[in-house]
Amino acid sequence: MKKARMLKAVLMVVALLLPLTALARGIDPVVSTDWLQKNLKNQKLVIVDLRKVEEYKVSHIPGAVNVFYGSWAIKAGDLLNELPAVDDLTDVISDAGIDKDNLVVLVGKTEKIPDQFDMTRVAWTLKYMGIPDVAILGGGHTQWAKEGKPLSQEAVKAKPKSFKASVNKGLFVDKAYVLGKLGKAQIVDTRGSTFFEGKEKLEFVPKTGRIKGAVNLPVGQLFTPDGLYKAREELAALAEKAVGNDPGKEIIVYCDTGKTCTGWAFILTEMLGYRDVKVYDGSFMEWAADAGAPVE
Repeated sequence: MKKARMLKAVLMVVALLLPLTALARGIDPVVSTDWLQKNLKNQKLVIVDLRKVEEYKVSHIPGAVNVFYGSWAIKAGDLLNELPAVDDLTDVISDAGIDKDNLVVLVGKTEKIPDQFDMTRVAWTLKYMGIPDVAILGGGHTQWAKEGKPLSQEAVKAKPKSFKASVNKGLFVDKAYVLGKLGKAQIVDTRGSTFFEGKEKLEFVPKTGRIKGAVNLPVGQLFTPDGLYKAREELAALAEKAVGNDPGKEIIVYCDTGKTCTGWAFILTEMLGYRDVKVYDGSFMEWAADAGAPVE
């Protein structure tokens, strides 16, 4: 009984310490429209609009530069949403006027489910490239416009920076790495339950099923009915139920293409304090195409 009480006390302390990692950031991982409106004149702030250029031209947040999502995630062979080469990403970041001392806020649209994760995929990519202070706008451009916040049609041309990458290679992993971690790391399938249970699949995914040993933590659980992120306490409870509350546990997240799973990857690390989260870039689209990769 005494050991059980001690263990419970330790777990409570860990839970309390989880949000402290956010204190080391220069910006909260998810910022509100009100915060962004108040900080539009901040000289360190770079707002990056990830929508198509024609959407950007219609209206955008004042001061935002436009760097379309397709610049950050590419098609590689048959695989979708893959990581570009470091040199290519360096050019994209430099041309966007971003350097390591900037506060970067990413803005996408949220009308459709896949669009909600443009922001987190790019945020994870910037983290991979060594940009420490990256945030996403809660509700994206959709929420900003819905609230009647100021909009502009003036195109913004960024002043290029001489950015030098400090690559965090462990943030993205490949199939060989995942194969070597089966039964060792916590594999997390972030798709909906019907996909996880093998009852449904997307047309471009070779077969149904999941990576052997994976647990399910659907990205749909991240949001309120209004498309905004749930409160930290609620997200922490959902994460703990799926992966436990050990902040040092190795966690590998995947989805179908390596895009939507970044929703949980970003929240787990930047808001909830899990320190060792990796994204399987090829995700189930690649895994299911390999007859030798264990599926259940």
